[in-house]
Amino acid sequence: MTDLMNALVQFGPDLWKATTDTFLMVGVTMLSAVILGTPLGVLLFTTTTGGLHPRPMLHRVASYLVNVLRSFPFIILLVLLIPFSRFIVGTSIGPRAAAVALSFAVIPFFARMVEQNLRDVPRGMVDMAQACGASAMQIVFKVLLPEALPGLLASLTVTATGFIAYSAVAGAVGAGGLGDLAIRYGYYRFETSVMIWCVIIMFILVQLAQYLGDWLVSRSDKR
Repeated sequence: MTDLMNALVQFGPDLWKATTDTFLMVGVTMLSAVILGTPLGVLLFTTTTGGLHPRPMLHRVASYLVNVLRSFPFIILLVLLIPFSRFIVGTSIGPRAAAVALSFAVIPFFARMVEQNLRDVPRGMVDMAQACGASAMQIVFKVLLPEALPGLLASLTVTATGFIAYSAVAGAVGAGGLGDLAIRYGYYRFETSVMIWCVIIMFILVQLAQYLGDWLVSRSDKR
């Protein structure tokens, strides 16, 4: 316990900086999931055969691209996107560069979860909206998304907790954050106390994300 407290005093600023870098990476990643992953999931759902706006060829192309991106191991995707990250944010290392790779990983992942949540909406509700003369856009925004909201929030929670761990993996290639600090000090310099603090903070972040997600789900569930 004494070693842990001494490490907290000695490495406190580094732990704070690593925590804020992790927040930056995960925050940008979740924003990308919502802004880009949700429309992609809606596209996959609506363009499938029997969907609201069937476009089999478009659906196949979009589904294929999603599957390709999801098939890449994250660490390989992180390395492959180094030139693109440098072009987008001006650097290939640090939390901003890692956020680019994390966003590429999260968008197809969350899109599939959105597609599945929309499939879980009772078909009768969609049929009723169509019978009332609602357009495809109205059905999406006034029926499908509101009805699927609890499931979407639950999926976003699962995504957030998973990508907190992904942000630690990104630390292996200089992305910053808690993973980078744990490797540089906890592993290479044998500062076990620093690694323990990184694990504790990661645990707290995951628990907070899960608690917030569960609260939002309960608030949005109309049942």
